[in-house]
Amino acid sequence: MSQNRDTQHEHPNPTEPDDRKPRSVYGVGAEPDVQASLANERTALSWIRTGLALVAGGVALATLASFGELPTVIIAIAGLASLGGGLLAVYSLISWRRNERALRLQEPLPPPSALPWLVGAVVAVSIFLAAFAAFQALTGV
Repeated sequence: MSQNRDTQHEHPNPTEPDDRKPRSVYGVGAEPDVQASLANERTALSWIRTGLALVAGGVALATLASFGELPTVIIAIAGLASLGGGLLAVYSLISWRRNERALRLQEPLPPPSALPWLVGAVVAVSIFLAAFAAFQALTGV
């Protein structure tokens, strides 16, 4: 009875090496619970969506700034948003790998290291923009 490739990976033969990549993830431990592994993947995809939204927001701000005389601070925020979105996408891959390895090795999941930084950045940008808007309103610019 021949098995297709998908079936082989659902229940791999323990005597045969796993050929999936990245080997740093799939080459260790045992197959984790499918639901936990898929939840880890969905979380990574959510981080990527958030990163993509930041990049899109940065592009929108930069495009808007090119149509008029917007303050340089808007262009700086656009650049930071785009850079932050790219970094968040990289983080999603790193986090997915760490979590998947932990699941495969039956270890506790590592803490979400980017979450405090992301929250801090959102709070810092919101405070900065509120102060900038207040300054603009008070100076009548």
